[in-house]
Amino acid sequence: MPTPVFEEFDPASDCDCPGCVHWRRVLPHSATGHGSRHPAAQRVLVVAAAALAAGQAAPALATPHAAQRPDVPPGEEPASPQGGRDPLHGPAGGPTKPAPVAKVPTTTRAEIIRRAKKWVAAKVPYSMSRFWSDGYRQDCSGFVSMAWKLPGNEWTGSLHQYGVRVSKDDLLPGDILLFHNPENPQNGSHVVIFGGWTDYTHTSYIAYESTRPHARKKATPYAYWNNSDRYLAYRYKGLAAVTAGAKSSAPAARPYPGAAYFGPGANNKHVAELGRMLVARGAGQFYASGPGPRWTDADRRATQAFQRAQGWTGDDADGLPGPRTWTLLVTAEGKDITTGTAAPAAPASHGVPGYPGRAMFRPGADNEYVTQLRRQLVQKGFGTHYTTGPDPRWSEADRRGVEAFQRSQGWRGGAADGYPGPETWRRLFALHLPGG
Repeated sequence: MPTPVFEEFDPASDCDCPGCVHWRRVLPHSATGHGSRHPAAQRVLVVAAAALAAGQAAPALATPHAAQRPDVPPGEEPASPQGGRDPLHGPAGGPTKPAPVAKVPTTTRAEIIRRAKKWVAAKVPYSMSRFWSDGYRQDCSGFVSMAWKLPGNEWTGSLHQYGVRVSKDDLLPGDILLFHNPENPQNGSHVVIFGGWTDYTHTSYIAYESTRPHARKKATPYAYWNNSDRYLAYRYKGLAAVTAGAKSSAPAARPYPGAAYFGPGANNKHVAELGRMLVARGAGQFYASGPGPRWTDADRRATQAFQRAQGWTGDDADGLPGPRTWTLLVTAEGKDITTGTAAPAAPASHGVPGYPGRAMFRPGADNEYVTQLRRQLVQKGFGTHYTTGPDPRWSEADRRGVEAFQRSQGWRGGAADGYPGPETWRRLFALHLPGG
């Protein structure tokens, strides 16, 4: 039998698993230029003998990475090892000495989310050993260090020093969910940025994270795909205070589309986006389903609750989103909706719900209040313009009927425009009283 010939083989060295990164740091490159050796393979001995030439199969090499967990759908659970503490890296690629920091750098929630979105849009590749052009390491903790604008690259074992613990109910966009495994930091340790709840059940949220193959934004089960009970919520210590109602210094991520896109009859993507943002800020209680692209009274009440949470009253809290409301929502600033901020129910007016607001009576409106108005106009003798029975959709016949009633009260000009205001509504139903 021929004497076997042994050849030393070095596997490729571009793997980013924890073992490969470790051995690249501690071992010199081989003379053949193949680089370091994978710890799962070590120095693999490949036998080249006459028996192989005759067709004998060589044993297959075991894959160096752990298999997919059976309880998680493929492609959902990311592999999320992370590196240690590192300085920032300059344009030349080398580490830079950070300037002394007297206190935690100041930032805003809007800025945190904006910076996170920048990496997501660029699809920054995941790596525990490489650094992006902004100097931050391209792994999960480097991603949070970047979004929080920290003076250096932290790791899951040190990020908590820059935050304060918060509860699940207090989570707001820009906070983080952190799991650090002290027994084996590279086994499961991970951190993500909280981007807001996806619905009122608070069982799922938008997570911004750096994971293989690149930075991403994804709806994620609370608290995470795995090790869910071991994640802790933290809020950055350096958040700048935002005065309720103040304009944000950061530009809105999405410009205000205009008042024409909201209100009764509206049916477009901006209404759905508004609803999702409101739910993320605590308005899930107003939606029995959705939110969706068709404007409903739930959208009006949710918007009004958010406006009231900012301390606004009167026309500033009319339930229709204006530029100020939109800016606070898209930049994740302002105050969230809490218990008690919802608009109070309109008081009953002789068995009929109180005046619901001008937004319920305009072209395109479709709601129960239009039906109630039409029935009352017919009963009081102002239904001559109707050719059909009670209908929830506002029409020109409704406007002309209201105008006739307003003129019967002696009103002229703008006071008799055909659109019911609070006094029109009160008088119309007050006259329904016996002897009224």
